Amino acid sequence: MIDAGACGWGELTKQLRPFVARRVAPADADDVLQDVFLRIQANVASLRDGERLGPWVYQVARSAIADHHRRRARQPLASGAEPDEVIDEPPAEDEGDAAAEACRCIAPFVARLPSPYREAITLTELEGLPQKAAADMAGVSLSGMKSRVQRGRDRLREMLLACCEVALDPRGHVIGCTPRGPGAPSTGCGGS
Repeated sequence: MIDAGACGWGELTKQLRPFVARRVAPADADDVLQDVFLRIQANVASLRDGERLGPWVYQVARSAIADHHRRRARQPLASGAEPDEVIDEPPAEDEGDAAAEACRCIAPFVARLPSPYREAITLTELEGLPQKAAADMAGVSLSGMKSRVQRGRDRLREMLLACCEVALDPRGHVIGCTPRGPGAPSTGCGGS
């Protein structure tokens, strides 16, 4: 919690940086933090209750993070760039059916992964286990599991893109997938 009595910019930075860094890409954390400070400076006069400084500062930070994600969603992604992960966004109601269908389509690709990656992706992505629980089940460290999941995702992405033409919306969500022509590698891709 932020103490209203002894709150300098340096102390505020130490407390807000981790909060912001967990919610945006590492490369964007300082930019968003700077935006937070500009908003605080511009609007601190509107704060009526000095005792509520801490919650107000975090609300300003949440607002700046949301605006950052909105700006990123409106901008087209550079070639090869990864979209920011959106934190705390509830899934749409029809995404349950789409997720089940995606699991059925992805399963043949997952089956083709090398053993450690296949196990990691199956436990975390298809069965929905937290990475810590998956690491315990596999008998590896948490960082080892995270590495396996990331590498497995990268290999899955390569296989999918070799097989299918994937269309993304501005937020990076899949909106369509069509099989590539007859010259594409045979991976069991049925398309959708």
